[in-house]
Amino acid sequence: MEENKEISALFHLIDDPDEEVFNVVSTRIIDFGKGIIPNLEHLWENTVSEDIQERIELLIHRLHYRDLTEETLQWSKNLHQDLLTGALLVARFQYPDLTTSAVYQEIEKLRRNIWLELNNYLTPLEQVNVLTSILYNYYNLRGTEIAYQNPEEFLINKQLESKRGNAIANGVLYLIVAELLDVPIRAINIPRQFVLGYFKPEYDFERHTENPLYKTEFFIDPMSGQVFTHKDVDNYFKRINVPPVASYFKPQSNKAIIRQLMEEFSKCFDNDKQRYKQQELLALANLLDLQNDPEE
Repeated sequence: MEENKEISALFHLIDDPDEEVFNVVSTRIIDFGKGIIPNLEHLWENTVSEDIQERIELLIHRLHYRDLTEETLQWSKNLHQDLLTGALLVARFQYPDLTTSAVYQEIEKLRRNIWLELNNYLTPLEQVNVLTSILYNYYNLRGTEIAYQNPEEFLINKQLESKRGNAIANGVLYLIVAELLDVPIRAINIPRQFVLGYFKPEYDFERHTENPLYKTEFFIDPMSGQVFTHKDVDNYFKRINVPPVASYFKPQSNKAIIRQLMEEFSKCFDNDKQRYKQQELLALANLLDLQNDPEE
């Protein structure tokens, strides 16, 4: 953006010690939109003070966040919320300049490798064994315990680079690939876990009037791809002393999954310096209103 007198004057006020002045200045700068980011980056490069550089970084972040807020709202309003697009929205919170083509290429490579091994004669368990074998053995995906000091293990772009993700990130990747291949796997809402269920082909995902517990063939742990039976899950509920009500076995919508991903990811920023990021992620999660969601 060509720098005019107003932009020049605003930039001179970025270092004003009065917070109220800075708030007014930053609001006006943000009103210019993302076109002003190159000017801010140039200013950052020519600024010696680390405090002023932090203020400039915050302004750039707020400009990206404003666009991300609008994109998240639009994604939420779509008739179909594509899970990969949702996962990329979360990744772009931390990596706003992320080039998504590399992610799409990696996902397509995975889809093709699995598709080549699938056929119509495989049982549900054999289908899942193909998915799991390629994801965790051939592709070498590894599951890690959820650790809020490792924010990159929540983000699909870093997960595909490092081949490491926590239960939610791995679950999202598993679901993305399964959906591309028309394998009827969905996330379910078992307490304290992120678990996937393989639903019987006759299960009606639009109406789901049947008890989903009895329409689930088996369950999958996305940490490792291990398969669990109904008896395993019953034993888990006994162990945590919670009755296994039908609502825990309902397939979750993509919107609900991305909301959960945002909420868990926000816990990585639970410190004084970065709490504004936590609040921003929770605000994004709240945009994904589930009240009008047919699957909720």
